[in-house]
Amino acid sequence: MNQDNIRGFKIAGDMFWKDGQPFRIIGGDLHYFRVLPEYWEDRLLRAKALGLNAIQTYVAWNLHEPSPQKWVFEGIANIESFLNLTQELGFLVMLPAGWHSLSEWDLGGFPAWLLSIKPSLKLRSSDPRYINLVERWWGILLPKIAPFLYENGGPIVMVQVENEFGSFGYDKTYLRYLATLARRHLGNDIILYTTDGGTKDTLERGTIPEEGVYAAVDFSTGENPWPIFELQKRYNAPGKSPPLSAEFYTGWLTHWGEPNAKTSASYTAAYLEKILSCNGSVVLYMAYGGTNFGFFNGANTGQNDSDYKADLTSYDYDAPIKESGDIREAAFNLEVRTCNLAVRPRSLRNVIEKYSPMSLPPVPSSNERAKYRILNVNKVASLFNVLDILCYPTEVVETDQPIPMELVGQMFGFMLYVSQYSGKGSNSTLSIPKVHDRAQVFISCTADGKGENPTYVGTIERWSNKELELPNFKCSSNISLFILLENMGRINYGPYIYDRKGILSSVALDGYILHGWKLYPISLDKLSLSNETLVRKLAESQTAKISIQTSIKFHSGFLYAQALITRSKSHDSIISDNRYLYAVVFEQDFNGGRYKVFCIMARNLDVPFQRLKKMKDYLVCYEMDSSVYDDVLRESEGESMATFGNRVTPEGYSITRPPLFDNVPFDF
Repeated sequence: MNQDNIRGFKIAGDMFWKDGQPFRIIGGDLHYFRVLPEYWEDRLLRAKALGLNAIQTYVAWNLHEPSPQKWVFEGIANIESFLNLTQELGFLVMLPAGWHSLSEWDLGGFPAWLLSIKPSLKLRSSDPRYINLVERWWGILLPKIAPFLYENGGPIVMVQVENEFGSFGYDKTYLRYLATLARRHLGNDIILYTTDGGTKDTLERGTIPEEGVYAAVDFSTGENPWPIFELQKRYNAPGKSPPLSAEFYTGWLTHWGEPNAKTSASYTAAYLEKILSCNGSVVLYMAYGGTNFGFFNGANTGQNDSDYKADLTSYDYDAPIKESGDIREAAFNLEVRTCNLAVRPRSLRNVIEKYSPMSLPPVPSSNERAKYRILNVNKVASLFNVLDILCYPTEVVETDQPIPMELVGQMFGFMLYVSQYSGKGSNSTLSIPKVHDRAQVFISCTADGKGENPTYVGTIERWSNKELELPNFKCSSNISLFILLENMGRINYGPYIYDRKGILSSVALDGYILHGWKLYPISLDKLSLSNETLVRKLAESQTAKISIQTSIKFHSGFLYAQALITRSKSHDSIISDNRYLYAVVFEQDFNGGRYKVFCIMARNLDVPFQRLKKMKDYLVCYEMDSSVYDDVLRESEGESMATFGNRVTPEGYSITRPPLFDNVPFDF
């Protein structure tokens, strides 16, 4: 290898070379779209203190193209600003620019509108209609990132063209075309790579060494890495296989109803050392997990698509840097005291420091937290009271049979399906064979649901899909049936990723199929900026009340409003773009039910706390399934936490920390 100072990042002799010198990647995943831009630098500096020299960040196609050819690259989607910052802080960047990032993100990063195209696209394939959309997307994205390539003076040293494709399909024509398309925009000097599980089958299906695309591997923490690295060589050209674990798992994901994932930092550190001690390279997945803002959380399945498990809003991942931004002591510890003796435990940072050519920067202290007070919220309206606001009459769709949400342009959140049936003087049995993902059922004698609120009768869920008995309801006319469908997050991995939402089958009552439906797309964002006057009116009409009722007796969605005044303190406050904050889900399994709160800020808060000092803002929460709990939103001194009552699941898992508040601490 020519040992000169020409700028470049290459692979030769089964090693990485940076500017003519051997280089070891010690990187970590930190995704720009999972942390507010105001906190990018803070999280990156903590990654630097961990000892990382590279950042791997996925690119979320669905964030950047939320509807066809509507391009978004501002705010949390400003990938160019993020790349500039990584370079300023001295990081290299590995960029998975493919559209299927997996990573517990809705539909793996695909835009949901792809599911509205008929006939259906074959995702992740050489289907020409799909490829045309990929070309259009990369035709926008790749020219934006080209100036950030290392050979152009930027931080990007590697670009991934597909992620774990070997676990999904077998289409070499598709993979080869991706490599050709990437080089068309980025040139021939950039290192293109794929990542696949460390097995013969996945590497055989997911790699294209004949195209000069570097094959990286991932595998479970705890596996012996070196037999896998030897296998990796078989899927790279001779001399082109530096050992790289592109996803070294520091923790794990969590689904609703599960205890937060916990891993042993010393165990993880021991297996990290097995890689670094033999000159291997590694990317920690995750270095910082962050938050699945809005409705962007993904989901997983088991043996079939009914074995459905939605991912948390929180993507803490038990990573070395917590969702709140604080460090996880067991991952960073420099020393602890045992029996009055100072000892240095094996931690990720200690292992990285051992193999780092330079001394590591000091570990930043935790971010200061304000002392919080109780936030009282007041019930002001039901979902049905404001249905005309959440869905304008011109947006209502009439069909003979229910259709998926995507086909009416409702990509996230909720849709209300309304039909009628005649009462027969006895109970009836409701059956919906395909519910994606959760249906709350109401009945009413009023055709439009206005006036008296419809009566809640039960819930049908995708993972159990039980029939529901409707009570005998005496009406002078037909009985109206209201089914509120919730999209809880699309599957992001495996064979069931074509995951449309809503009612995907006919609806039967006592075996007879119901016809004639009205579909109401529910847009919660209409209660934010575009209707700030309404929210202000709702809030201020209730500010004299001290707290909400201690026992809510409605299962339908209710809106709560309370005026909030931020104080002038130099601590973290609510710093968020309302486009993401309003759609965040707080959800946990308990006592056989699920609890959800969707919070809307009536002002755009994507500003630093200094500009928030003089603002007066309004919090609106859309609450479901709270009939049996004492629900008061509380903030705890010294912690970024909110508590909805004091509830514990039957399994003993405490529910006191809706994950949003880890990343968006309050300052009242």
